[in-house]
Amino acid sequence: MNVELFIPCFIDQLYPETAFNTLKVLEKAGCTVNYNPEQTCCGQPAFNAGFWDDAKTVGLKFLSDFSEDSVIVSPSASCTGMVRNYYNDLFTNTTSHNKCRNIQGNIYELSDFLVNILQIDYFGAELDGRAVYHDSCSGLRECHIKNEPRQLLSKVLGLELLDLKDGETCCGFGGTFSVKFDAISGAMAQQKVDNALAVNADYIISTDASCLLQLQGYIDKNNLPIKTMHIADVLANGWGNV
Repeated sequence: MNVELFIPCFIDQLYPETAFNTLKVLEKAGCTVNYNPEQTCCGQPAFNAGFWDDAKTVGLKFLSDFSEDSVIVSPSASCTGMVRNYYNDLFTNTTSHNKCRNIQGNIYELSDFLVNILQIDYFGAELDGRAVYHDSCSGLRECHIKNEPRQLLSKVLGLELLDLKDGETCCGFGGTFSVKFDAISGAMAQQKVDNALAVNADYIISTDASCLLQLQGYIDKNNLPIKTMHIADVLANGWGNV
C-alpha cells in the first residue's frame, strides 16, 4: 500500500528517532512510504489556544501538503484527532470543504492503521521488561484507540504488559494547560508515574510523544527508575535478533 507519512512538528523537533522508526515499521509492513519535506504543523497549538484564524492558515498548508486520495499515517493520535475532528470547525462550508473531508477520512494514527487497515500486529520486536500502556486523551477519546496498541504490544517478545490504575486518566500535559496550570499538571504526571511504579513497570508506553514528554520530565526531575517509550520505538526495537 502507498501511504503518505505525516510527522507532527513536535516529533520532528524533539523525537526525530520516533519519526524514523515509524518509517521503518511501515516499510516492514510492506508499505511504500512517501514523505513531503515541506510539511509542518496541523495547527493544533494555535487552535487550542483560541487563535483560530492562525490555525486555519496552518491547516490550509496541511491540506495542500497532502493528497486527498491517499492514505495518511501519523505517529500521533493527538494530531490525527485534530485533523479528523476539529478541522470541521475551520473548513466547513469553505472552498476547502471537500478536500478537507476527503483527507479527514484517510488519515490514521499508526497503531490504528497497522491493526485495523493492514491487519498486521507482529513485527518481530523485542523489549525485555515490564510495561504499562498510557491511553492518551486524544487516542482514546478522539481516535477511539484502545485495544490496538495493546494488541501490538502483546506481540513484543520479552515484554510483559501490566494493567495501569487510572489508565484512562489524563497525564496532565494538555498543551497550554501544562504551562498555565503547572502545579495541577505536575500532580497529574506524578499520579500517572506513581501508578506505573506501583506495579514495578520499567516502561510507560503511549501513542503520543507529548504525553511522554510530560511524564519523562517528571521522571527525570525526580530521578525515578522508569522510562517512557513511543509505541513506534517499541515496534522497531530488537529487530537485529529476529
